[in-house]
Amino acid sequence: MSLSFDPFSQLDRFAASVLDSVRAPRLMPVDLYRDGDRYILHADMPGVDPGSIDVDVDGAQLSIRAQRTADTREGVRWLARERGAGMFLRQFMLGDGVDADKISASYESGVLSVVIPVSERAKPRKIAVESGEQRQAIDA
Repeated sequence: MSLSFDPFSQLDRFAASVLDSVRAPRLMPVDLYRDGDRYILHADMPGVDPGSIDVDVDGAQLSIRAQRTADTREGVRWLARERGAGMFLRQFMLGDGVDADKISASYESGVLSVVIPVSERAKPRKIAVESGEQRQAIDA
């Protein structure tokens, strides 16, 4: 069996780790879907202290921030450090069809869940159409 030595692989790893430690804020993967009269957003945040999570709405922008602290064990020799630490940030533009005052959030098992209700005015409704003697309802 022949083993080949690549002197650039260690340099590559070192450069990636340096660049990774400088890059901030970090992104968190999310799933977003509509379920009836609400939007549901799930953001993966494993290892994040729930006290560091900040969800806020400023106008039409929803921001999610969280902090994960790096493991700083003394006297260990790290063989791999791929789990990011630092500030995580995601921002979403909300449309006119959501009720920003009723947004709620919960954190469980490393996943932040944000529930964004659809506003009453954005829900489908029937509009009565009047014409002389008869009335009809049509979907709007």
